[in-house]
Amino acid sequence: MNQQPEPVVEMRDAAFGYGGAPVLTGVSFTVQPGEAVALIGPNGAGKSTLLAGILGLAQHTASVFRVPGGTGEIGTLPQSSSIDPAFPVTLEQVVSMGRTPRLGLRWPGAHDRRIVAEALETVGLAAQRRTRFGDLSGGQRQRGLLARALASEPRLLLLDEPFNGLDRGARDDLVETIRTLKARGVALLITTHDLELARAVCDRTLLVNQRQVAFDETGCVLTLEQVEAAFASHVMEIDGHTLATTEHHASEHAGHHHPLADD
Repeated sequence: MNQQPEPVVEMRDAAFGYGGAPVLTGVSFTVQPGEAVALIGPNGAGKSTLLAGILGLAQHTASVFRVPGGTGEIGTLPQSSSIDPAFPVTLEQVVSMGRTPRLGLRWPGAHDRRIVAEALETVGLAAQRRTRFGDLSGGQRQRGLLARALASEPRLLLLDEPFNGLDRGARDDLVETIRTLKARGVALLITTHDLELARAVCDRTLLVNQRQVAFDETGCVLTLEQVEAAFASHVMEIDGHTLATTEHHASEHAGHHHPLADD
């Protein structure tokens, strides 16, 4: 009999905060190897706090709390890059920064250069490795930063709104990269406001709004009723249906997109 592999992330009855009242409570979910889990919720829901908790940057309480703890085992793709586009650094040099957690006190060697080359190949940017980072398109920069995260050889990737600001072609490229990573056994936790993309690449979805609203297969979670429960003070549209609350009037413009707010 095949045994289920140990989850990369496992939480039960977890709460997160910064020393005062918890920002997010009642969190129980897992992320398996090769699985992408969407993290969805309105502004202030606690999404960023959950990511911070996984990284050890926010306090937590839990009956079970298991996340990768080894050096370089968690890779991150933040919403915005701290790299100045005017800085004279190549894409390859940016991606090489991802090896830092693995290097310790030693200099990069042939193995490190191979890992960087493989990361660039994975995101489809091997041909641009000598290009100055600031000269890349927005989508290429985003994939370059993902390659930097991959260079640490993580078991878990935290992607914070990775599709923001990307055109359709760049979004499609990133979707294919995520599918490649899943096939390699990498676990991903992805915050996104785009329900279409969540359905396209995420096996399961964690829906939150200061508490856990739902966690299940993505098709089971992203229903009108469940999302309406999470976005109780927002207006948004799902599958052509407009959700409205007592604080907002329903939009009469079918097909108009109401994005979920960022955390």
